[in-house]
Amino acid sequence: MIEIAALRALVAVEHQGSVVAASEAMGFSPSAVSQQIKKLEKQSGVTVLERHGRGVLLTDRGMALAEYGRRILGELEELQATLLADPAKPSGVLRLVGFSTACRGLVGPMLRKLGTAQDVARTPGAAAGSGLEIRVVAEDPREAVQRVATGEADLGVVHNWHSVPLAIPENMVHEDLCLDTADVLLNSSHPLAGRTAVEPSDLMDERWISTPAGAICNEALLAILAGLGRVPDIRIYDPDFSTHITMVQQGVAVALVPRLGRPELPAGVVAVPVVNPMQQRQVGIVYRKTMMASPSIRHVVGLLREVAGGLDVG
Repeated sequence: MIEIAALRALVAVEHQGSVVAASEAMGFSPSAVSQQIKKLEKQSGVTVLERHGRGVLLTDRGMALAEYGRRILGELEELQATLLADPAKPSGVLRLVGFSTACRGLVGPMLRKLGTAQDVARTPGAAAGSGLEIRVVAEDPREAVQRVATGEADLGVVHNWHSVPLAIPENMVHEDLCLDTADVLLNSSHPLAGRTAVEPSDLMDERWISTPAGAICNEALLAILAGLGRVPDIRIYDPDFSTHITMVQQGVAVALVPRLGRPELPAGVVAVPVVNPMQQRQVGIVYRKTMMASPSIRHVVGLLREVAGGLDVG
């Protein structure tokens, strides 16, 4: 009899590319994963891994077994999320991954709503409360999609700039939450600070601070001037939008910063919309198709929609 834990280990090794990487993703030691692989080989009677340099490769039979394993694990997950779950009582641990500004602007308020609802439900005479526990990791959208697709997370909050599409694997569902507009932040002494809006042609000669090269927001910034045949003059790279705001306040750069999760701007910093085209990203949620009917997923998605509906970021 092949054990589910052993199949899960093989699928993780196939996706991560090594036993060490699989152990980190699963939260186990490399020796524990190796033991599961050895157990699987004994139970199945086939060799699933072979040495290749300092790493390992799946054998042909190992790859076939991993494919069966993904289907079996998906069906098991769907069973647990539907028939074995009480639709009136979302419970268990839900692993959520989202980009940083969404954690501030959406996930934090959602957790507050969830905590308040649970506190109310614990009072005498109230309906039974949720036993749902949310664990949050901040990741950029591409990494978030990958984590959810492979089962490392259950729900992702992602964004999708119109100029930088986000690929969603076939085993996942994507639902829109809200539109998030990005403004150019300028020092109040800047010649454009008094404008009600600016166009890309107004920004060609600016010095910028940007998120790191390759990040989706960096690519969105590059796209602003791409139609004009120009590349933004990026002088500073930093992943934290709070740093961007400070640099603008100090007058050393301008920045493209979305409204979602953006703190109140300090004195000396003004936000001016960019038009023709407007700089907007579609904020949404992703989860695996096997979790579509999960009471926990539906409950958290509902709370996120409530939060998103009260935002003024579009």
